[in-house]
Amino acid sequence: MNAIDFAPLFRTAIGFDRLARQMDAAASVDASYPPYNIERTGEDSYRLTMAVAGFGPDDIELIAKDNTLVIAGRVANEAPKAELLYRGIAGRAFERRFVLADHIVVEGADLQNGLLHVGLKRVVPEALKPRRIAIAGQSADVQSANVQTAATTTLANDAAATAARAA
Repeated sequence: MNAIDFAPLFRTAIGFDRLARQMDAAASVDASYPPYNIERTGEDSYRLTMAVAGFGPDDIELIAKDNTLVIAGRVANEAPKAELLYRGIAGRAFERRFVLADHIVVEGADLQNGLLHVGLKRVVPEALKPRRIAIAGQSADVQSANVQTAATTTLANDAAATAARAA
């Protein structure tokens, strides 16, 4: 068992309590059941696929709260229909927690062929998106008109100077 003590790191860090809790929680999780994949399906969209053979839609619960997605499976106790000689399909209860980054929302979930698909998307609020800021000053039309006026004034001044020399 590999145990890493992060206490010296967090002794001098202020405000990183959430990070410390996440690292402790990640170290204490059984990461083998049920198996899952995380796929990037677009620039800001992801899909979590979890193998949940033997579970129906009513046996699985998804809860998204405080940047955490909790997926729990509980098997209903049914009377065995026949004598079970070998159990190779795990039907035990489980609870998986996934820490979601800021602005990740759960779009929906779908259960097909023993695979639970959970759609996730990053939705950045308008206030946090980069925005282009216009620079105050003259517009291109005003600048163009000023250049034409300056050229006309220069030509008129040159003509007046030439006429004054000739006189």
